[in-house]
Amino acid sequence: MKYLITGGCGFIGSHLTEKILSGENEIFVIDDLSTGSLSNVEKFMDKKNFHLFIDTIMNSSILEELIKKCDFVFHLAAVVGVKRVMENPVDSVIINVEGSYNVLKVCARHGKKIFLASTSEVYGKNENIPFMEDADIIIGNTKKKRWSYACTKAIDEFLAFAFFEEKKLPVIVGRFFNTVGPRQSDRYGMVIPRFIKQALNNLPMTVFGKGGQTRCFVHVGDIIEGVVKLIGKDEAYGEVFNMGSTEEISIKDLAYMIKDATRSSSEIIFVNPETVYSKGFEDMNRRVPDISKIRNLIGFSPRFTIRDIIADCLKDIKSSARAQ
Repeated sequence: MKYLITGGCGFIGSHLTEKILSGENEIFVIDDLSTGSLSNVEKFMDKKNFHLFIDTIMNSSILEELIKKCDFVFHLAAVVGVKRVMENPVDSVIINVEGSYNVLKVCARHGKKIFLASTSEVYGKNENIPFMEDADIIIGNTKKKRWSYACTKAIDEFLAFAFFEEKKLPVIVGRFFNTVGPRQSDRYGMVIPRFIKQALNNLPMTVFGKGGQTRCFVHVGDIIEGVVKLIGKDEAYGEVFNMGSTEEISIKDLAYMIKDATRSSSEIIFVNPETVYSKGFEDMNRRVPDISKIRNLIGFSPRFTIRDIIADCLKDIKSSARAQ
């Protein structure tokens, strides 16, 4: 099989690349390196079945060339991370929507199957926990940039299902919940690598607000296993699936857990997120998925606990220059 992975140099994309390359498959990756890194895929560079294209999904001609020759497309490329979305609101909207439209359009033209990566962010301010796939989405005020990413990914989903209905495009949508693991950068606000690096350097560990907001962190390895199993199920096409863990933890407790794991002397401090992002910044109080739909179809059940995830991330960061 020949696979195209958009955003294949990114955190999740590079793990997917590694998983698929473990077989006799041929992988084509397109990435503009805006958030991805060559270091994530450097160990694949000498493999004859790995092909890297440094380009953007805004380039329809390169997408046409790559999608036409591939059997399946994993669309992961996007402007991600709260910090980057807040700092680059125009790119966040244009790239996420127009880029996804470009990919879907070419896939439909050539009848290629596609997995589209979405996000738990689409649930917005919905407080009906746990989130179920058919729940309403509640997006915040359009003057608040915080919600633009959620809105763009919701539009991506609308586009995907419009192509499924109108063009008979075989598409699966996976909503990733707080995915963490080796190779994840802290550059754009990702909390676990940020806390670990602060702790290892005995710097203040900065918790936004009072730290009572909760998340369910899932290991990237569990996500990749789920994605690979999903694409092999005919019943998955035309459907959306929550993909995450149901182990809930507050950000304050997460900070103390990481401080203990690193044996750090860091002080845990509580800061107003508006001082980091912008005035009027809003956050989701809880983000917990109902994963019964994907569990019933493929037996999805995360293997890694939050302590496992912290240990894996800590090992990765300690063994790399990213701890500096």
